[in-house]
Amino acid sequence: MDLSFILIQALNGLASASSLFITACGLTLVFGVTRIVNFAHGSLYMVGAYTAATLVPRLLEMSYGPATFWAGIVLSALVVGLIGILLEILLLRRIYRAPELFQLLATFGVVLVFQDLVVQIFGPQDILGPRAPGLRQPIEILGRRFPSYELALIIAGPIVLGAVWLLLRRTRFGILVRAATQDRDMVAALGVNQALLFTGTLFCGAFLAGLGGALQIPRVAANTGMDLSVIAECFVVTVVGGMGSVPGAFLAALIIGQLQAFGILIFPKSTLVVVFLLMALVLAIRPNGFFGRPEATGGSHVVGIASRAPVRSGPLLMIAVLVVLAALPLIADPYLLKVATEILILALFAFSLQLLIGVGGLVSFGHAAFFGLGAYGAALAVKWLEASMFVAVPSGLLLAGAGGALIGAFLVRLSGIYLAMMTLAAAQILYAVAFQWVDVTGGDNGIIGVWPPAWAGPRAIYYLLTLAVTAIALFGLTRLIDAPFGYALRAARDSEPRAESIGLAVRRHRWLAFVAAGAGAGLAGALYAFSRGSVDPSLLGIPTSVDALTMLLLGGIQALTGPLAGAAVLHALRDWIMPLTPFWRLLLGLSIITMVLIFPRGLVGTVFHGREERA
Repeated sequence: MDLSFILIQALNGLASASSLFITACGLTLVFGVTRIVNFAHGSLYMVGAYTAATLVPRLLEMSYGPATFWAGIVLSALVVGLIGILLEILLLRRIYRAPELFQLLATFGVVLVFQDLVVQIFGPQDILGPRAPGLRQPIEILGRRFPSYELALIIAGPIVLGAVWLLLRRTRFGILVRAATQDRDMVAALGVNQALLFTGTLFCGAFLAGLGGALQIPRVAANTGMDLSVIAECFVVTVVGGMGSVPGAFLAALIIGQLQAFGILIFPKSTLVVVFLLMALVLAIRPNGFFGRPEATGGSHVVGIASRAPVRSGPLLMIAVLVVLAALPLIADPYLLKVATEILILALFAFSLQLLIGVGGLVSFGHAAFFGLGAYGAALAVKWLEASMFVAVPSGLLLAGAGGALIGAFLVRLSGIYLAMMTLAAAQILYAVAFQWVDVTGGDNGIIGVWPPAWAGPRAIYYLLTLAVTAIALFGLTRLIDAPFGYALRAARDSEPRAESIGLAVRRHRWLAFVAAGAGAGLAGALYAFSRGSVDPSLLGIPTSVDALTMLLLGGIQALTGPLAGAAVLHALRDWIMPLTPFWRLLLGLSIITMVLIFPRGLVGTVFHGREERA
């Protein structure tokens, strides 16, 4: 590689870093002040791109020139800023004190709503924006051509950094933002209008997200996949830089930009994984990122199952439920049995997450890592070892348990949002491996031909087999939760310093919780692989992790049976109600938001809480 090529690649990295920083800076500001894990930040980025791709060409028709183009970009960002104000007033203001997983789930509901609204407003086709006037011709650098618009993007990043620095250092609003980033409770005690402060911060964050999206229109077409593609990298920038640190976000964006620019040359198949490897490495060395501050112990993420007395009628009730489920093949058709089988598998998947979050207080945004490991472990055993189902399913369980042991070893030092983002990084790393290691995993085509033996092939037989395995696994996890080990996890969840002061090995217990939860999710993944007959990288994706959270919260995180009810309700919605309307994303998103706002305890949790109140 000659010097000119290295320079061009470095400039490409700077352009990508600048663009990423502008978007991630808004997420950093919002989290620093409100502590909201705003998954909808990517949707605001997408809306900014669509708005600019629609608005700027019309403005250029009236008055062609560079000033008009840049005015259209800023105007598009202002529109998104106003949308951010509406989002804050209507939703976010009501969940500021909610646990992180409720915030994530509510804002993911917003993502689903925006995906349908964008299609209805702007149409289903991708929209390519106009090229910037005056920046159409490339320039020569050491004999090589470089797009002039990329140079404009390189300049835009430091301009935004300087503007944000002046806002935070030279204005009263900025001083309040910095104060709230360090201690928002003290700011409230001093009489500052928090509602107005948070609304202003959401406007700034949404404006920057919209600006980042609008600046992309000469480079890429506005499309409905932009939201999820950018939000993961924005989270990485925010976490690596340190939650709430704008200089940290800028430094992290620079490093990520250069890693992507040169990583593709050195390791062509590392493009999807290098960003999350960086986050994993940084958090392993500096658990709070480059410039982040340690979180307060006992934050809002502490929520879950309390200690409880055994219910005398519990065993009899469970036996009755098992008898009813075992009799289902007598009256159900093959399709209903297929749905019932998937509900059982997903119930086990969600219940394994209950062990981490509801019992241990370990918020996981990447539980799909273990589900996917179990599915791939079983599929690879069938493909490469020609193993039977009775060997492949335990193989998936063991692989997921080993994954839980390895991932948990890095996670036990973390807490709060840093732990949650590390789990997301682990899932995304495994997703990238499954997607790009084509020779072994089949890439995006996955692995097919993962079927049970002939005698277990009939839908009724496989359903009964799944019921038996799931019942045994749920019984084992329940006994683990009610054992001294489960109570030690509760103690560490409620007060880690007190748990350590009485001699509990908190990190060892949490590591064992990841092993057990990983094995449970892996067993569910292995059963799912044989139920569907194939596996693919989507099993490791962000939507799969969100599904687990949705099932857990829909049923109720404070109730032991909550994940089971949540799995049944969510799967029933998707199979029988969503196909009735083309706006299923809108309907599902509104359902999730309504559930978080009206039933924060979940369906089962609300029923149990009502009984306790009446008693």
